[in-house]
Amino acid sequence: MRWGNSATASQNTAVYDEGLRQHMLRVYNYMGLGLVITGLVAFFVGSTPALYVPIFSSPLKWVVMFAPLAFVMFFSFKINSLSAAAAQGMFWAFCAVMGLSMASIFLNFTGSSIARTFFISAAMFGVMSLYGYTTKANLAKFGSFLIMGLIGVVIASIVNIFLGSSVLQFAVSIIGILVFLGLTAWDTQSIKDQYAEHNGAEGNQKLAVMGALSLYLSFINIFQLLLSLTGQQDE
Repeated sequence: MRWGNSATASQNTAVYDEGLRQHMLRVYNYMGLGLVITGLVAFFVGSTPALYVPIFSSPLKWVVMFAPLAFVMFFSFKINSLSAAAAQGMFWAFCAVMGLSMASIFLNFTGSSIARTFFISAAMFGVMSLYGYTTKANLAKFGSFLIMGLIGVVIASIVNIFLGSSVLQFAVSIIGILVFLGLTAWDTQSIKDQYAEHNGAEGNQKLAVMGALSLYLSFINIFQLLLSLTGQQDE
């Protein structure tokens, strides 16, 4: 009887582990495809004067700049009432809007520095996400500090839009990179912990979309902040 219980427990563990593996793959696939959409939109707009001139030479640039934030807020408030398909569609739309807001990097930085920064960001992100997935330490205790750091970075970034201080920008970039690297590990562990078979396919798919959004935002911010520090200006 004891052997039978042990065998059943092992089988249940194997089923859970496979489900978790598929869930995490779905999260990373969503995130990866989201980055592709963002990159394609940013490159297309940034290389098309008929599109970027009307946007970035008019007050419309402020709408484009803050549109992703509005998307994230709407997403956060409405996720529970959305179907999995609708949540996924919203995520793709958000990635496209983010690409529009990031088109200016192709006007300001060389292609080689953008590519170099992307791969460095990917390596940093990968290391921290792997740590978050494999560590036995409970990272939840760092959550409140990371959120406070995130709020501070956002406020300082908004203020610096109007101040234009290079010193403040440097400090925000350094602190921001550290905060988002920490959030990458924390979010990865949270995504792993939130997975449960009893959520059902619909529930877990929405969790995968939200998880992809969290990791996507961390990566994008690491990339942008690192680019502001090390990117080579396109003269």
